[in-house]
Amino acid sequence: MRRAFFTLLIASFAISAWGQPKMQLSSNEHNFGTFKEEAGRQTYDFTVTNNGNAPLVIQNIVASCGCTTPEWTKSPISPGGKGKITAIYDPANRPGAFNKTLSVYTNSAPQVAVLTIKGEVVPREKTVEELFTFPVGGVRFESNHLAFTSVRKNEKKIRVMQVVNTSDAPAKIEFDNVPAHLALRANPETLKPGQKGIIEGTYDATKNNGWGNVSDLIKVKVNGTIDPKIYYYVSANLVEDFSKLSKEDLANAPVFNVESKTVDLGTMADATSKEFEFKFTNTGKKDLEIRHIRSTCGCTAVQQGVKDAPIKAGETGSIKAVFNSGSYKGKTTKAIYVYTNDPKNSEVVLMLTADVVPKTQAQ
Repeated sequence: MRRAFFTLLIASFAISAWGQPKMQLSSNEHNFGTFKEEAGRQTYDFTVTNNGNAPLVIQNIVASCGCTTPEWTKSPISPGGKGKITAIYDPANRPGAFNKTLSVYTNSAPQVAVLTIKGEVVPREKTVEELFTFPVGGVRFESNHLAFTSVRKNEKKIRVMQVVNTSDAPAKIEFDNVPAHLALRANPETLKPGQKGIIEGTYDATKNNGWGNVSDLIKVKVNGTIDPKIYYYVSANLVEDFSKLSKEDLANAPVFNVESKTVDLGTMADATSKEFEFKFTNTGKKDLEIRHIRSTCGCTAVQQGVKDAPIKAGETGSIKAVFNSGSYKGKTTKAIYVYTNDPKNSEVVLMLTADVVPKTQAQ
């Protein structure tokens, strides 16, 4: 009886061992080294050997990013047989060092193996068209947008941008339709063929009555010619200067405390209007001043009460908003931007939403 049981156990073990594939990789990592971006896609083959005693199946391979594409032997690899996994790396627009992985899923144990590819891409030299993306006549600017980002209401800020003359004749660069708070000039004003220059912009926030995100569309004149379809976009975020406030000043500052920042007006017909009054309280210790109120399209907002009057500590006020549904349909949201001298809430966004339906459905 003991001998028969022992024989049965050995047979069972043999059957179990016979059905196990085993994947062996030529390596788990490959370094492509340093190569130029213009060299294009790089490939490397990892050799796969089945050292088991059952067919090995590579079920799937998942790359850690879209820049790496795997290819592999799709048919089962017989015991003792070989297959391959090809890692393809695309360096286009990806300069610098890289370290990527390929997760290999198989029917062997362990079921997942991780391959690593790495290297460093030397960036290709960009063309003039890629570096200077905004063409105006025979000259090209780095961009059509000169962004001053945040500008305090009591300061002047300077920004510069490169420009190049790609024509075979001198190009004189001037600007038209420039507002009083903005100064723009090319240095040098006239560029020789192939010469690079600088656009110097100065933003004087003291001359702009706006608050928050503001923008201007400027015309560019090249050799006295203006293209009416081309604009140079200048933007800034105008903010109050709280940088000199002490801890005591901050502790005693006004506080703009609004009852509700978001209001749902429910269902309303198109081409109609609804009103809502946002109520707020100055819960701080000094006078609260509403610097500016700005609303998005289809909505108007005004401060209730005496115009430009400060709100004393503990006093309340309100902002009346009129929501115009216009020709909108479905769920519609409008925003009202309120700018105050509250250092912690200098810009507050009030939201109005409504479900706009045709008049026939609203009745």
